[in-house]
Amino acid sequence: MSEYISSDDLDTWECAACGTSLVIGKVMISYLGSAYPVDLLKCPSCGLVLIPEELAMGKMLEVEKSLEDK
Repeated sequence: MSEYISSDDLDTWECAACGTSLVIGKVMISYLGSAYPVDLLKCPSCGLVLIPEELAMGKMLEVEKSLEDK
């Protein structure tokens, strides 16, 4: 399981677009030409991905700042 997903998240999140329960799946995250795979909650029907706040404001923000500094 991903460090960004708790077992509680599996029971509480539904897709905003279609109402289907989200499942853990591999998602490629990219920014400014760099990409890396991450296990996140995503909709098995439409593919919508949930990016947790701690990922967006933590790890992704760090990556964004380091890429902008180069």
